[in-house]
Amino acid sequence: MEIIAVIPARFASTRLPGKPLLSETGRPLIQHVVEAARRAKSLHRIIVATDDPRIADVVAGFGGEPMMTRADHATGTERVAEVAARIEQAGIIVNVQGDEPEIAGSTIDRLVSLLESDRDAPMATLATPIRDPAVYRDPSCVKVVCSRLDRALYFSRSPIPFHRDGLPDPAASTPVAHLHLGLYAYRREFLLSISSLPPSPLEAAEKLEQLRVLEAGHPIAIGIVDEPSIGIDTPEDYRRFVDRFRKSQVEAERREEVRHHRD
Repeated sequence: MEIIAVIPARFASTRLPGKPLLSETGRPLIQHVVEAARRAKSLHRIIVATDDPRIADVVAGFGGEPMMTRADHATGTERVAEVAARIEQAGIIVNVQGDEPEIAGSTIDRLVSLLESDRDAPMATLATPIRDPAVYRDPSCVKVVCSRLDRALYFSRSPIPFHRDGLPDPAASTPVAHLHLGLYAYRREFLLSISSLPPSPLEAAEKLEQLRVLEAGHPIAIGIVDEPSIGIDTPEDYRRFVDRFRKSQVEAERREEVRHHRD
């Protein structure tokens, strides 16, 4: 059975229209994401799922594999599920966010390994300790609390758990809350079944798809990683990414010059 990464990519974005095709680095953002996913050792295939022919053409142009999907999907998960339904040989489907060009291949491998090793969990995701009180209070940062078996107890935009005696010093204590990272691995049949269900009440309240899974009584395995990857949601996020990319290119050139002189 194959392990397939699906990267949902749409042109429309409220805060950053045309995000997958932004190319200030000399290559489109979606190409950076595909190249990052290619560094994972566990994947057999990487597919960009889109409803926009402009994105499909660009992906095909750099040697990626695009797959056209319907335009009426309400969520990225639904788009990923449409692709999964077409690939019967897939055993595990990894949903890689299309706006995280710096995701580490080892992070994807960690997620796949987690799901492979936890036979009772139909899906898995990742989280990282929250050490900044501002992140803890930010409703755009999704928090997750876990059981001792590394299963999700609940996801929320609210600060959870509520610390009745005051928020402890994050630097001086073991983090209880974790920042959820939007990377998922599903067993194919489970993805097809859960994506066909209507939104649950908790999901509708928090606008978090993963709550549909918990509300239906299914476990979600949680892997803890040290650092989050950086997503791109705004023009400012993209400019910072371009700056980091250019800096890394300069550093790589310097290392190559040093190696050349040594040789």
